[in-house]
Amino acid sequence: LSTTSLRVHTIEQAIEDLVYFARNVHLPFPEAIEDGNNVGPDKNPWILVGGSYSGALVSWTMVSHPGVFHAGYSSSGVVQAISYYWGYFEPIRQYMPKNCSADVERVINHMDLTFTFGSKKEKDALKTKFGMPNVTHYDDVAGTLRNQLWAWQSLTPASGGGAFFTFCDALEMKNGTAAGPNGWGLKHALDAWGQYETKYVANLCGDTPQDDCLGSYDSSLAYYHTIEVDNAYRSWLWFCCNEVGYWQDGAPLGWPSIVTRLITPQYDERQCTYWFPEAFPQATRAKTLDTNRKYDGWNVKEERLFFVNANKDPWREATVSSDYHRRRSTSRQPIHVLTSGYHCSDLLTRFNIAPDIKQVQDTAVETFTKWIKEFVPGQRNAKKDLGTEIEPLVRERDEASTTIPSVDVTPPVVDLGVVNSGVSTSPSSNDGASPRHVGPKNAWQLPPVQV
Repeated sequence: LSTTSLRVHTIEQAIEDLVYFARNVHLPFPEAIEDGNNVGPDKNPWILVGGSYSGALVSWTMVSHPGVFHAGYSSSGVVQAISYYWGYFEPIRQYMPKNCSADVERVINHMDLTFTFGSKKEKDALKTKFGMPNVTHYDDVAGTLRNQLWAWQSLTPASGGGAFFTFCDALEMKNGTAAGPNGWGLKHALDAWGQYETKYVANLCGDTPQDDCLGSYDSSLAYYHTIEVDNAYRSWLWFCCNEVGYWQDGAPLGWPSIVTRLITPQYDERQCTYWFPEAFPQATRAKTLDTNRKYDGWNVKEERLFFVNANKDPWREATVSSDYHRRRSTSRQPIHVLTSGYHCSDLLTRFNIAPDIKQVQDTAVETFTKWIKEFVPGQRNAKKDLGTEIEPLVRERDEASTTIPSVDVTPPVVDLGVVNSGVSTSPSSNDGASPRHVGPKNAWQLPPVQV
């Protein structure tokens, strides 16, 4: 997965691959059933199905190549490319236990204020309290706390809580008693999270130096240069750096945040120059505007395109069920929003233990059965105007009075020279040992910390 080979790893190429496959595949059917060379989309109704990125690919493909796929099913499809994707953490903040979100917000605000305005002694004491005394940059310390929140994406209707709620229990249970909806307050939350994080970091990093494990400023680390073909995270980051962004950062000022505001797209875009220095000699914003113009993003209007999203999905704000651009469901482009589901929960039949998931799965079978009957061989589907009606904004689920901002507003300005006072922001050198690192694809797979 060198930069040279990744240059053909684009949304457009992924779409062309799907279209080429549909038009040219030979399927090994017995001749008595059907000629395997005669199964193209002009003769048979092809249905494109996907979830998350591949759910977005369903929509993007039907927009750019109408008529090839007769119908599409998009689960948690992240159709809107968003650079400053602070909205990732909004469903988590809205649906996590209120006592936990209250105390997490307090700790994050305290850490941001300390790392921005505190003395070096105060900053170093806070690093030590959270088990990261040897992490050089303060934004790396604060950013590591996202790991506990990323565990939310692994929740399912059948998971029974998992690591995310183990973390909340560590903050909100004291002597066998749970805190009320306002939490225990800053002092207890700092002590409890500090103890939890110290054990978590020790488990995550082991004997790896903390800057190698949790830092993001050393471009020589082998982590940035591992180009084996099965490095799925590197492949995904190429998309993020180039076309979609999706940088999961702190909320804008004036909006409640469970994630540090020291982490902005600037933090992530800098690392694109480490991952792919040939393509990004300097930090550059992903071309999200081009992506949304080309593939319609939230404004998609396609015949027989079936969307399923979920209120608790951290990717909700990039779907057509975003709070900031919520679309109305129609019979030709249905949009279903689950209350029990999380990310792509509807794609697995074992999760139909939740009544709304079972209902949407049954509805999908009924709908696609009807749509398949509409197929006429050799007749290209004409694109119809499905309307542009948009639902009113969904106001804050926790009844806050704050006006909902745009999901892709300008991130808070952070002077990293102040945040990382006395620290050079230029890449340093080391022996290039491969770190375990803080990457979100791995962090939530660790077992929960016992406290």
